[in-house]
Amino acid sequence: MGRLYILTGPAGVGKSTISKGIAERLEKSVLLEGDDFYHQVVGGYKEAWKPGNHLDIFWKVCIDTINNYLNAGYDVVFNYIISKDKFIKLKNIFENVELKFVVLLVDETTILKRDRKRPEEYQMKERCLVLLNEFLNNNYDDNYILYTDKLSINQTIDEIISNEKYYTKQDNL
Repeated sequence: MGRLYILTGPAGVGKSTISKGIAERLEKSVLLEGDDFYHQVVGGYKEAWKPGNHLDIFWKVCIDTINNYLNAGYDVVFNYIISKDKFIKLKNIFENVELKFVVLLVDETTILKRDRKRPEEYQMKERCLVLLNEFLNNNYDDNYILYTDKLSINQTIDEIISNEKYYTKQDNL
């Protein structure tokens, strides 16, 4: 069975860039972008933070896909905006898997700067700050938090791959 890396953090923090870099360094891996799964719904699409969203089916599809790849021996790198409560549920679902969990964070100036580098249609603008504050107030265990404002992309990837502290433990979080 493969290992599972779950990266989360606010929009604009670098989840996609870092996740891709991790997946590229692993011998047998798959990169699963939560946004890609969420945007598969076309008819009846609602933003994830709005009533009537399709998060229930989204999570079922993500969990099944992660399991299929893990059972086939792939390391899975998954990223999405994940609340602490949702992560606890995921940790329990994947309790028999080597699981690394990382909350990527930066300061307000950095997140807005990174968001502006995105194509206009993908920029989240003020929503980045709302999400950043939600993550800062979620009281994640410090072992899982990684501030990347002063780290390069390669330094961030190295830190996640090599540091054992990001492995989850059933009694921790």
